[in-house]
Amino acid sequence: MKYLLFATMQIALLLAAPSASFSQQQLISDPEIYEKEHFKKRCGTVEYGPNLIDRIDINNDTLIDAVVNEGDITCDGTRGPDCTADGCPHNFYLQVKEGGYFMIATAQIYGYDFIQRFGNKVFILKMHPRFCDRTDSEPCQMTVRVRGTKFLTISKK
Repeated sequence: MKYLLFATMQIALLLAAPSASFSQQQLISDPEIYEKEHFKKRCGTVEYGPNLIDRIDINNDTLIDAVVNEGDITCDGTRGPDCTADGCPHNFYLQVKEGGYFMIATAQIYGYDFIQRFGNKVFILKMHPRFCDRTDSEPCQMTVRVRGTKFLTISKK
């Protein structure tokens, strides 16, 4: 009986854990303001390009979400200070009905297309070939869709 009670308590804690971690994440008022404030603190001089942020509904909930391209930032004369051979950081934010946004993912990618395929909006993420388990030089193209707060990989090539 003692073990049954202990096992039940463990299961209850495990089921509560995902919702507890989600509720601990801080909502931000606007991803653009948040990212610009971050780079103002980090850089002496900072410039933002016209492709810094895309405001699109990435998870089909009718709320306008945001994708921030850190490759469109110039920090102390260096364009895309965190860009590498793997691409530039892109931060994906979801808007919530209660107001505000939270980040659901960061990806080091070359870029993306957001297209409609078979009635669903999907991302075609252009990435380093190693993300598709390849050694050639052609970028990997990973097709993903956002459902709820999760990225679901549909295909890689």
